Formats: sequence, C-alpha cells, structure tokens
Amino acid sequence: MASALGLDFGTTNSVLALSQGTSTRSVVVESPAGKSDTTRTALSFLKKAERAPLQIEAGQAAIREFIDNPGECRFLQSIKTFAASSLFQGTLVFAKRHDFEDLMYAFLARLRDYAGSDWSSELRRIVVGRPVQFAGAKPDEKLALERYNRALARFDFPEIHYVYEPVAAAFYFARTLDRDATVLVADFGGGTTDYSIIRFESEGGRLTATPVGHSGVGIAGDHFDFRIIDNIVSPLIGKGSLFKSFDKLLEVPSSYYANFGRWNQLSIFKTLKDFSELKKLVRASLEPEKLEAFVELIEHDEGYPLYQAISATKMRLSQAEETEFFFAPLGERARRTVRRADFETWIAPDLARIEQALDEVLQKTETAPATIDKVFLTGGTSFVPAVRRIFDNRFERTKIESGGELLSIAHGLALIGERQDIATWTAEAA
Repeated sequence: MASALGLDFGTTNSVLALSQGTSTRSVVVESPAGKSDTTRTALSFLKKAERAPLQIEAGQAAIREFIDNPGECRFLQSIKTFAASSLFQGTLVFAKRHDFEDLMYAFLARLRDYAGSDWSSELRRIVVGRPVQFAGAKPDEKLALERYNRALARFDFPEIHYVYEPVAAAFYFARTLDRDATVLVADFGGGTTDYSIIRFESEGGRLTATPVGHSGVGIAGDHFDFRIIDNIVSPLIGKGSLFKSFDKLLEVPSSYYANFGRWNQLSIFKTLKDFSELKKLVRASLEPEKLEAFVELIEHDEGYPLYQAISATKMRLSQAEETEFFFAPLGERARRTVRRADFETWIAPDLARIEQALDEVLQKTETAPATIDKVFLTGGTSFVPAVRRIFDNRFERTKIESGGELLSIAHGLALIGERQDIATWTAEAA
C-alpha cells in the first residue's frame, strides 16, 4: 500500500504520483472527459438551476464543460499564478466570493474524486512541489504557502511537506546515475523557471544528496505565449489605437491587453471594471471595429480556443523556421506567417531573465559550468530552440538530457515521500 502522494500542482498541468517503495506510478484520473495521467489546471463552475448546487469540474472535464456551455459556465485556469499575489483577494463565482485557497481546494477535491481509491485515507504524507520563486511581479512566498496550507489542511493528511520542484525533478532523474555527480536541473513550468544544483552520492548503496543552491524567476512558457498574443493578436483588437476624449486623442490603455494576454487574468477579465470601461470606449474609438472584435472575443469566451491556437503555433516553431498562425473568430486578417526569428526577438527579454537566473545559481554557489556532471531539462518550454541554446552555449552537449517533461516532478515528490530523511529535502515556509 502506498503511503505518500506526490502532487505537482502546476500552472498549466497538474500530476499525481504514488510511491511504492523504491518505485512510483502515476495516478490515472478518470473524469467525465476520460482517463489521463495529467490534468489541465483548470476549473469550471456551472449552475443548472436557480437553487441547484454548483457543478464543479476540473481539468479536461472543465474545458469540455466550458465549451459545451458558452456564456453559462464560469471558467478559471492558471490559478497557481495567483498564489503569491497580495492583490488577488478572491473572485466571484455566481455571486459567491472564492479566495485562492477555495479555488485550489475545489480543484484538488475534484482530482481526489477522479483518482478514486488511489487517493485514500491511508496515505500518511502528501509531498507538494513548490517553485523556487512564485510567479508575479512582487511574489509573497509566505502568503503563497499560507494559502497552500489552508487549502491542503482540508484534506486531513497527517503530514504535509513542500519540496522545490527542481529538487523533485533532480531526484527523479538521479535514479539513472551510475556514479556520483553534481547535477543541475532546469525546470520550465507554465509560470516559473527554476534551477537547482544538487550533489548526488552513493554511500553503501544508499542515495544521498546535498543541495548546493537554488534560483528561480517568475517567467516561463505562459510569457512566451503572451509575446505571440502581444505582437500578433493585440494589434488586431485595438492595442495602440486611439479614442477621442473631449478634444484630445488618447491611446487605448495597454493594461486591457495585459489582462487579455495572460490566461489567468483572461478568465476573470469579464467580471472586472476594466471590461465595462472597454465597452464604453467603442463609440469613442477611431477604429471601433478593432475594439468590437476585442469585446466579442471576451463575451463569446474565445479565450481557450485562442490559447490552443497560440500554443500550437509555439510548438510548431520548435520544429520549423516558420509557421502559419490563424484564428478563425478574427477572420482572414488574423492569418499570418510567423517566423522563428521574430518569435525569438519577441521573447528576448524573457530569455535574458531566464539566463540571468541561471547565472545567479552558478555564481552564488561558486559553481563553474565545467564542474556540472549532468544537466537535466524538464518542462515543455525546454523544447524551445532558443531556450536549449542557453544550455548548449554553457555545457557540453553530452551532459544535457531531458525526459519525463510532465511527470518527473510528481514522481520525484512521491519518491522523496518514502524517505526517512524527508526533512533534509523539504523547503518549508520561512
């Protein structure tokens, strides 16, 4: 019987894994949308009758509910990016306020239901991944972990432990090591990029590890998606356009497009005062058709289809020098050839910060690149050629490995959950 549950609560996807002594297995969740070992970190709320209880779904089932009930379903995704934000004080769902911990609990409670007997009362530990640095402009780590604790406490686990996500990934990869090694793990999530350097050694057949250092930055794949939105879509729906205010010409506030481009903000944009103000600007705009297109995208809940189109474009650019972007709700004017060279120019500021975080962990630990024995890259963004070049330029290619992009963290967490020395691996709240 498994005793520890590993939870990789991700910005884009979440994964559960169970420990089984020295091995692990993924928890296959079975939702109304089918079976899967990964779950999109998304929530839907639907009220089918006035006094009926809310119908809550998570993951792929939430996405299907949202698509099947346009305009009636409240849909939220990338909720992890709110964790460390003191500005996020909750959101209304059918006139009831939901704090971050309410949303996190609702999501995990559905995962528990989907997991069936694999999420049992006999589990003594839940080991939860956390980023080295939470997403956001001014992330409050203490606040994020307090919110995590309040959500997780509702499940009555005897023990709750937190482990840095790249440490968990390192532990997962370390199983393949055949000799002592200093390992750098780069974990590229949806909202954060995290690094850990760990020294692995085998003593009497028992794996030991000494953390050398960590660093992180609140930038990853979602920011790359936003750059495509900002350069291709936003100009089509009014970014940079003007409106009349008495005898002055003013630019449409760019903050509207920041909300629209970031998926976690998009899901609540319709409920904000900014959206009401945007609709008022249509009549005063010099290019009203653009703002009308913006309003229609929001009112018709086209955010998720747009997300799919953007994500697919980014993935194709990892394989080809150019690709076509097209989003039908915006018509033929949205059809455009996107070159990888342009994309890399757009993400250059993000790449610089990702590389700066790598410099930080190497410098503060006084670790020369030549002394790193293995580099493990995990997370979908590690496939982006410009990201790979950061590591190709620093380390010998024979040292760089990847794999288990979606599962490695959860399985590493589950393995750590079996250890007697779990306290040496954890990163508890300060």
